[in-house]
Amino acid sequence: MAIKLVLGGFTLNIISAYAPQVGLDEEVKRRFWEDLDEVVASIPLTEKLFIGGDFNGHIGSVSRGYDEVRRIWLRDKNGGGVSLLDFAKAFGLVVANSCFPKKKEHLVTFRSSVVATQIDFLLLRKDDKGLCKDCKVIPSENLTTQHNLLVMDLEIRRKKKKKVVDDRARIRGEFDSV
Repeated sequence: MAIKLVLGGFTLNIISAYAPQVGLDEEVKRRFWEDLDEVVASIPLTEKLFIGGDFNGHIGSVSRGYDEVRRIWLRDKNGGGVSLLDFAKAFGLVVANSCFPKKKEHLVTFRSSVVATQIDFLLLRKDDKGLCKDCKVIPSENLTTQHNLLVMDLEIRRKKKKKVVDDRARIRGEFDSV
């Protein structure tokens, strides 16, 4: 699902993605990434881009070659995580979850009786990284019985218009106060 918003002179594109689960056919996974590539490629670089989703992958603690990933993650990198990192690198995106140091409870996006892990991610363009003021999981809020709410705080400011300065000399008239 994709939403386009025009807000104060900015065009914001918000994409919600749900990657195929581990164990599904590789062809299904390949089509997902091709479709997402097509959607992202169609968005001009002059517009803001935010992608959030359940990517069903782990990006690991050692992310060589992926300069924008800095956090120590909860699980080792897997195929789904490699696909996510390759996608981010190809489109000049940042994994927002990786930009802010957090306690473990603010990293866990998926919890079951067996595992607590991080498979949901928020991405934005590197050039817009300064707009993101924070990104974290709110552990007490569940989207479903197993997924916690992942939020990104953005600060988007409208550019102030320059005031037109009237540089004409004022002439004091009979009604002007002294």
